[in-house]
Amino acid sequence: MITIFDGILSSLVYLASCYVIFFVGKYVYHFFHKDINVKDELVEKDNLAFAVAHTGYFIGLMFAIGAAIIGPSNGMVQDLIDIFSYGLMGIILLNISILINDKLILRTFSVRKEIVEDQNVGTGVVEAASAIATGLVIWGSLSGLGGGYDTAIVFWIIGQLMLIIASYVYNLITPYDIHEHIEKDNVAVGVGFAGALVSIGILLRFALIPDFVSWEESLMTTGIDALIGLVFLPIARFIADKILLPGRNLTDEVVNQEKPNVGVAIIEAFAYIGGAIFITWSL
Repeated sequence: MITIFDGILSSLVYLASCYVIFFVGKYVYHFFHKDINVKDELVEKDNLAFAVAHTGYFIGLMFAIGAAIIGPSNGMVQDLIDIFSYGLMGIILLNISILINDKLILRTFSVRKEIVEDQNVGTGVVEAASAIATGLVIWGSLSGLGGGYDTAIVFWIIGQLMLIIASYVYNLITPYDIHEHIEKDNVAVGVGFAGALVSIGILLRFALIPDFVSWEESLMTTGIDALIGLVFLPIARFIADKILLPGRNLTDEVVNQEKPNVGVAIIEAFAYIGGAIFITWSL
């Protein structure tokens, strides 16, 4: 009976620590975005673009916190030290990544302007996916045994670079300029791009999560899995175009008609995310 009670008490303590870190992450976001009034955007302006982007941040934050929570126990005191130290580290890395991604992934226009002033939902979807993918990268970077703060930061940098490279590759494999169409409020293009970013985040998390053995082995494994992800993108787009949408042209549906087909873009996003999950199950 005492053992059961201790287990319940420990679970409640860990759960409480999750919420504490989550609220810290909420206020860290405010610190990094002092020029945005979150309450006004969500309640007064009914800004759907911001709501989508902000929800994506919370999902990415959840993944970053999960990396600090999941793992073998080293005793409650040490566990709480690790949870709060790695949790805070994950929060800082997530917010830095969002600033980097705004400048490099959606590099041809102001993300803040599109989301806050223009209420561009397509940009909001991509911003959300960027945060989710980054949260997955941080999850992989902070997980695994044998590493420390140094390995976590190095693998976060590698994952961040691969995410940026994947965004360039995606723009190359599409017959249209994704930035041009997203800036024009094309939600369908934003949804497709968002699916690609999340899929790369899934693959990078899988590549980064194994226990750290040595720099050589870990970097080689990460590089191979990341390369698989980059090769996978055009294959997944072909599957979406030829198999999931037989008799229809994906590009025509999302950019070459008066009202872009968001439903088709959701199918495209599913092809990326579903394919990434299948790959992690198979490797």
